[in-house]
Amino acid sequence: MNYLAHIDPIHNREQSILEHLTGTAAMSAKFSRAFFAGDLGYLCGILHDIGKYSEKFQLRIKGSGDSVDHSTAGAQVAFFELKNVPAAFCIAGHHSGLPDLGNRKLDIADAPTFFGKMARKVGRDIEEYSRFQSEVSYANSPPPPSLPADAQSQFFFVRMLYSCLVDADFLDTEAFMNNGAVQRGNESTMEELSNLLDQYIAGWWDAKAALNQKRCEILNTLLEAGRRDRGLFSLTVPTGGGKTVSSMAFALRHALKHYLRRVIYVIPYTSIIEQTQLVFEKIFGAENVVAHYAGVEYSTDENGTITDKRYLAAENWDAPIIITTAVQFFESLYANRSSRCRKLHNIVNSVLIFDEAQMLPVFCLEPCVNAIAQLVKNYGCTAVLCTATQPALNPLFQKRLEEFPIRELCPDAAEMHDFFRRVRYEKLGVLSNEALAYRLNGENQVLCIVNSRKQAQNLYEQLEKDGSFHLSTTMYPAHRRSVLEEIRSRLSKHLPCRVVSTSLVEAGVGVGFPVVYRALAGLDSIIQAAGRCNREGKRLSSESMVYIFEEEQSPPQMLLQNIAAAQRAMRLYEDPSSPQAIEEYFRFLYYRLKDEKELDKNQILREIESGTLPFATVSQRFHMIEQAGYSIYVPRGEGEMLVEQLRAQGPSRGLMRKLGQYVVNAYPQHFSQLLQSGAIEKIGPNAAILNDSSLYSEETGLAFFANEGQGYIV
Repeated sequence: MNYLAHIDPIHNREQSILEHLTGTAAMSAKFSRAFFAGDLGYLCGILHDIGKYSEKFQLRIKGSGDSVDHSTAGAQVAFFELKNVPAAFCIAGHHSGLPDLGNRKLDIADAPTFFGKMARKVGRDIEEYSRFQSEVSYANSPPPPSLPADAQSQFFFVRMLYSCLVDADFLDTEAFMNNGAVQRGNESTMEELSNLLDQYIAGWWDAKAALNQKRCEILNTLLEAGRRDRGLFSLTVPTGGGKTVSSMAFALRHALKHYLRRVIYVIPYTSIIEQTQLVFEKIFGAENVVAHYAGVEYSTDENGTITDKRYLAAENWDAPIIITTAVQFFESLYANRSSRCRKLHNIVNSVLIFDEAQMLPVFCLEPCVNAIAQLVKNYGCTAVLCTATQPALNPLFQKRLEEFPIRELCPDAAEMHDFFRRVRYEKLGVLSNEALAYRLNGENQVLCIVNSRKQAQNLYEQLEKDGSFHLSTTMYPAHRRSVLEEIRSRLSKHLPCRVVSTSLVEAGVGVGFPVVYRALAGLDSIIQAAGRCNREGKRLSSESMVYIFEEEQSPPQMLLQNIAAAQRAMRLYEDPSSPQAIEEYFRFLYYRLKDEKELDKNQILREIESGTLPFATVSQRFHMIEQAGYSIYVPRGEGEMLVEQLRAQGPSRGLMRKLGQYVVNAYPQHFSQLLQSGAIEKIGPNAAILNDSSLYSEETGLAFFANEGQGYIV
């Protein structure tokens, strides 16, 4: 009998189970050899689908019968016969996700745990599958591995092995179902990418201006630093120092030196990603740069099918240069589902650049540091914490990565701070909205950043409308982008341009104003805001003012500790952007104001250190955004056509990516009120379409309360 794993009805082809097992096993072994577990990877692949040898599955694949649990069989063979817990875990979860370990004595067959699966009985809970023994041999299987002694390393090892299995399973199935026609690979080598960078920067070395000479000095330092041993580095370069290209220069030289496989650029917000993506595509060609974030668009054919092979590469990060968000990176490292985890093995032996590292959320800082430490210590990675305001992370890394102390790639931070100083700070004390609006109306070009969307709306309403703009997350991304384009145009033409924004404009948005006002916030936010002032360094620093003011109303609760730390640093140091002030700010914020538990608010590390391999529990708990928002799709511009397509055809990955440019995220209470008023049409548990167009203003975006009408936000 020819036992089948897959049937391709389009091409009238069949894939036998043995073909699928051996193909998956070979690929899984290849992936896991990167961290010296090739034999274990092969075992996972050769056993993962032996449950498909059951008679019931063979009927099911030919179109009759119910679904069949075909993953438990291989897991039980690995666990009971081979005593191989890592392989058993990976096989047990290769469809449903890595489970929690559970309790061997108490868990029954329907428990959603590993021991629940191990309690299932052949003939009662799972189908008889012994036919596999006639085709599949595992007699030369490796002995049970010696797992790392500490629970954190055990946790990551199983996850890396799981990644190898599920990606190999996906790829082998994909190749069969597409008759081998899937377009993957053929990207440039690290040496070719390094040559492309050399060509790009070749004209920079004969710089005449002092600013460009300093940027070249930094670039050369980073090129030389690429020869250093692998490990953990910091890169403290002020805004304007060219750290994007310089950090990539280090990464490529370092990858060549140590035979590393890829560069992964981890960025806090999509507004920075879009700019960084354009820079890298210009240098290396679009085919070598894969961006993985919500809303990224890839080319499609006339039927809307995505044809760009980079879309496939984004699924498992199989490309030489990856650009992604911190949310995507760290949540994948703690996720338990195969779709999120299949990329993990491709992080092994990579250079990891964490841009704007100071933006890692404090409430999950310890788990983020732990993940970086694991990748450096056990998986051949070099990590670079790249920022203009280096946070005081040394104590956290020393606790988890003692053998790899942080090394600064670009010394003389104080000298660079003085050289790149482009602004002067002045504290104004408390300002009412009226007083603040009066000052803003008196400026020709000015940016004001406040701490809440309500404050932004109230202040905007008091500005002269000619030349005034509002930016916040109440506007869908495509709308914000068009407003930013108009702002940049007016700035370049020296036309009146007064902008009120929430902190979103601080996240790498390429705009430059002669004057910036910033509501009192954390010191890192204040310095990020200052990066929007005199951005090109064409004005004297003494004429480029950053005014720090306090709002009449109390700041949001979540900012109180950051503000307290900033006030302390500014009392001690006159220049809030000095290296000494920054160090004091982060030290006080992390280690004085914060209880140690607040650096891991959801107790992720404590859960892992229990030694119970709590994969599902950790996946549920670890989120870098504390309160996930509800999505409201706005049918404006191209969004109107996309919304109609969604209604007619239902969701698809390509469509939802495009719709990501026309979505506003709302908190649960706002979503509920809009729903009750009939202003939105619910299309899923956490998603809706706006059907009251009067609630979306071209000036200020979505009004969260139906009775506020156009232009009002909270």
